[in-house]
Amino acid sequence: MPGEQRNKKLFIPAEKEGRKMNLKRKCGESIPGTGPVFEKQAVHWVILGLLLLTLYGVSRTEIIREGSLWGLGSVQWLWTAAGLAAAHQVYVWFCWRIELHLRFITRHLGRRGFSLYAFGFAVLGILRAAAVFFLAAANRDTLPVHPAVLKSLAVISAVPSVYLMYSVARYFTFRRALGGDHFFESYRNAPLVRKGIFRFTRNGMYTYGFLILWSVALWFGSAAALCAAAFNHAYIWVHYFCTELPDLKRIYQSGELK
Repeated sequence: MPGEQRNKKLFIPAEKEGRKMNLKRKCGESIPGTGPVFEKQAVHWVILGLLLLTLYGVSRTEIIREGSLWGLGSVQWLWTAAGLAAAHQVYVWFCWRIELHLRFITRHLGRRGFSLYAFGFAVLGILRAAAVFFLAAANRDTLPVHPAVLKSLAVISAVPSVYLMYSVARYFTFRRALGGDHFFESYRNAPLVRKGIFRFTRNGMYTYGFLILWSVALWFGSAAALCAAAFNHAYIWVHYFCTELPDLKRIYQSGELK
């Protein structure tokens, strides 16, 4: 999560009775009757619906339907990949918002709250990536391109993702990348990271992180996995604009955003 903060007045979720009253008065500013927890989520659901409709249209083509793995056809793996992507991002949205605005997780689970959230994040994230891998294996060799070309492109597209992981581990920290600024106020005063891959972009996570899924699809030469990678990459930007960016504006206010 980004960091440089010029205005020291932070948005701090309700902890005292007076602040709880302020939070209640703010409820409904985004979607009537829902409060800030659901800010921009109507847009999220509309775009997700459009992405799923597009995926449905693509899934009806013959090249996407070829192949199977462990008794499941490529189309079933494709929808498994899409479902896990949606589950992962809905999980993150819900946890971030109820913690940021209500302190719900840490209020009920204390210090274990973030660790439990992070565990759920990791499980869904791993399953999300694994589903694309299994889809690629089921639908392999369906792209009409020479395997040597595809494997070369796979290696090239994997390089930024690997460098991103190195940069996160070395400079950014995974706890911060998981949304630590929603849980820990110390991150809200942390400086903006300008090392590693973050020298070139403020938004390395969304720009480069999902290239690893493209790499898997290209390596196996899978048309269906390429569609899943495109779906994942498009949908993660929906998460950024509909969930993370509104949160960052509340957390950092006039601070510099990535």
